[in-house]
Amino acid sequence: MLGNDESPGVIRKSIRKLFNEKRALEEASKGAASAQISVELLEIYNEQVRDLLNEKKGTEGYENFNLALSSNEAVGNVVFEANHEEEVFSVLEKAQKRRCVKATKSNAESSRSHLIFSMNYIVTKASGVQRKSKLSICDLAGSERLSKSESYGSARKEAQHINKSLSTLSNVIEKLQQKSNHVPYRESKLTCLLHNSLGGDSKTLAIICCNPLGDHFQESTCSLRFAQKLNKVELKALG
Repeated sequence: MLGNDESPGVIRKSIRKLFNEKRALEEASKGAASAQISVELLEIYNEQVRDLLNEKKGTEGYENFNLALSSNEAVGNVVFEANHEEEVFSVLEKAQKRRCVKATKSNAESSRSHLIFSMNYIVTKASGVQRKSKLSICDLAGSERLSKSESYGSARKEAQHINKSLSTLSNVIEKLQQKSNHVPYRESKLTCLLHNSLGGDSKTLAIICCNPLGDHFQESTCSLRFAQKLNKVELKALG
C-alpha cells in the first residue's frame, strides 16, 4: 500500500496527488484561498485502536494502543500537519515499522492488523469559509484459515480477531446492500471507524487482491464474492 519512490503504492500516489492539488489551488487563487493537509495513521489490532504516529515510549513500548472512539473517530491520536509530501513520507516510513507483522505458514510477512491511513484536506477562502474533506485508505488484513496458516498462541488470537472484524464488515456491506434501517457499524472497531466512508455522500472504492495459486482457490473465491457484494451497494447523499 505504501510502496517506495521506484514502485509507489496507493498511499504514496494519493499523497502526491493531494499535494499537487494543494499547490495548483493556491497558485490559481493568487492568495484568495489556501489548503491545509494533515494525516493520521491508525491500526486495529485485536480490537484495539492504536496510533502508529505516536512516538512516545512508555514502560511497555510505544504508547499507541487502545484509543477510545467517539462519533466514529479515534480520540487523542496524533494528527500530523504537513507542508510538503516528503514530510509525510518520512513520518509514514517510521510509523510503518510499528505495525504488527509476523510470519505464518501462509505468508512470510503477514499483517496482523488492519491499517487506516487518513488525509484531511481543508480549503480556506479569504472570506473565512472552509470546505473540508477526508480521504481514508484502509489496508485490510487478509482472512486466515487456521488450518493453513498453522497459527497458534498470540497469532491464533490475532487471526480470530481479523476474521471476526472482516465478517462484521461483510455484514455491514450486506445491510447496506439491502438498504436496511439498522447497519451494525458498532459491532467492530473497524466498521465503526469506516462508518463515514461507507455511507452518506462518500465515495468508496474497493481493491481486491487475489492469489492465482490453486491452493488459495477458496480464499480468492470468497474475496471475489465480497467484491461482488460491494459493487451492488448504492451510497446516497445526506440531507
